[in-house]
Formats: sequence, C-alpha cells, structure tokens
Amino acid sequence: MATRLVQAVIKARDNSALGRFWAEALGWQVTGDKPEETNLEPEGVTYPDPSAVCVDLIPGAEPKPAKNRVHLDLATTSATHQADLVARLQELGATPADIGQGDVPWTVLADPEGNEFCVLEPRPIYSDTRPIAAIVVDCVDPHAMARFWSEAMDWTLHEETDDAASLRSSKGVGPYLEFLRSPDPKTGLDRIHLDLRPYPGDDPAVEVARLESLGATRLDIGQGDVPWTVLADPEGNEFCLLTPR
Repeated sequence: MATRLVQAVIKARDNSALGRFWAEALGWQVTGDKPEETNLEPEGVTYPDPSAVCVDLIPGAEPKPAKNRVHLDLATTSATHQADLVARLQELGATPADIGQGDVPWTVLADPEGNEFCVLEPRPIYSDTRPIAAIVVDCVDPHAMARFWSEAMDWTLHEETDDAASLRSSKGVGPYLEFLRSPDPKTGLDRIHLDLRPYPGDDPAVEVARLESLGATRLDIGQGDVPWTVLADPEGNEFCLLTPR
C-alpha cells in the first residue's frame, strides 16, 4: 500500500488574493475559490495526477515567527527566463527576501504574505518538472525523513548527499520533494503542509495505521469532525491524509 502526494497547502490570511498571486506565478488556473479554500491546478491535468502537485490555499495563517520550514522552488530554463520570471513575480507582489543565503545563483523571494520561495537558476534535473521544481522541507535528519516519506508514498529516493535527500514520484514525473539539513527549530504550525491521498478502494483507516507504524503520529489541531486525518511526520511536520480518490 502507498499514498500519493497530491497537493501543497498554504495557509493564508486571504486565501483568494494569495491564490490569485500563485495562479499567476505558476501560470495555473483557479479551479475553485471559496471562503474556506482556493484551488490551483495546471491546465490539461486531471487531478490527481503524478505529473503535478497541485496547490490549495486555506485561511488560517498566524503571525510568522521565522522562516517557513517548507517552501517551493520554481524552475527556469535559461538565465533570461530566470530574470524575466523574477521581474514578473515582483510586479505581481513578490518581494526580495534575505534568509542568509549569501551569494547564490538562485533568487529568494517572498510572496505577498511573506512566504519564502526560490526562483532557481536553470538546472537540467528540473527540465521536465513543470513550474514547481521542488517542494523543499527543512529538517534535522534528511536521510531519516526521506526514508519515512518514501515509504509513506509511491515516491522513490532520487539522490542523497550529506546534507540533503530528494524523492520523486515513481512515475518519474512532476516536482521533487527535497529535504535539507537545517539547525532551525520548528516553531508553531507549518504555514505550508502536504496533503496525501490513498488510491481508490484503499481503506483510509488501514493507511493511517500503516503511516503510524512508519513513525507518523495523529494530531489534533482543532480540525473537528472532518473526513481527513491530520498527522505529523517524525520531525513534527503536519500533513493530512485525505479520502481515497
């Protein structure tokens, strides 16, 4: 059994406005816009599809005490594309962000609500990922996190170094999920979290038990009576297991 990574969820003070920013940033369409949720999907993709991890925005952002532990990296195809994309994103409302990155070939920006993201220089590895190159998670132990998430999902280990590990869908499509070693402690609930979805016909209760056996823990964050289950990975990052589809 396994689950699928289907979407990255961003908490927002104004999910509709921030959703419009990210739809423009990614070149995606807004497929749903309600007070409780804004949905973004690429054209030509029928959700859920391993070739794209969609983006949902929900209300609930608390004051931001530190850099987000989860962020998006955007892909570019040339130096000109990178420069043009950075300029376009700033016109949309993004601002330069200094997180101590120093002199690096990528550009760090923050969206209109302060969520950091990177516009990468061209890298061959991301040539077929669509606009999102990677979802990046800061963590204490990248190797342990990669083991947990590769067993939790139908994603396979792509690369490991001393301070990083990356996964990609077993189909070899879509963005990467990357874990970077970081000394920064986790403070409060994550502003960006992942949603997993079992395959059609799978039993969510059985899947929750399997994830717990791998090291996940159930969480009560005040979600109430909802059809999904809120969990935390071994380093405490929240994620949701949705209903099968």
